[in-house]
Amino acid sequence: MNITELTSLSYIELLFIVSGYLLGSISSAIIISRLMGLPDPRQGGSKNPGATNMLRLSGKKVAVVTLLGDVLKGVIPVLAAKIYGVSDVALILTALCAFLGHLYPLFFHFKGGKGVATALGVLLAAYWPIGLFTCIVWITIYFFMRVSSVAALTAFLLTPAFVLFTHYPRSVVIVTAIMTLFIFWRHRSNIVNLIHGDDGNPHHNK
Repeated sequence: MNITELTSLSYIELLFIVSGYLLGSISSAIIISRLMGLPDPRQGGSKNPGATNMLRLSGKKVAVVTLLGDVLKGVIPVLAAKIYGVSDVALILTALCAFLGHLYPLFFHFKGGKGVATALGVLLAAYWPIGLFTCIVWITIYFFMRVSSVAALTAFLLTPAFVLFTHYPRSVVIVTAIMTLFIFWRHRSNIVNLIHGDDGNPHHNK
């Protein structure tokens, strides 16, 4: 990805990129909690508007719906851009902006979630083998450890390495690394808790 490629983006491609950010800015957790009359996830638990906190506050069914919503808002803009046939640069930027929209949503004062589900959605839509790898690692680690944050952090830590040793261009390696850095930054409080022996699972801390 270079300056020439960025300046050659068409208006339609720019529209896809902006739309990716706007769709990513729609918080599934907040909207679902309002529609169902549930506690605002920003006011309870970890105060994070994501599926894990919705599980903590409102149960499994609500958490699953939230998770699907966060994944889909990554899938939809990227898949639409891919079907339309945008350039590789536009596709990568659409994916990155959808992810950043979840982290820093325009509609909710730029205070969003931690990005795991939306990152998985954009990877599945843009480069499904990468998304599948990330998903398999996440499920495997969670199966053995039962700690969501450890599973997510491990999966995304390994993803750029997986991309590096496959046939994908360097720009894809860079973008997956950027998403990983943001995910680690947004999980910094979880990381501190893990260092001090608190995995965030109430069943483990009784």
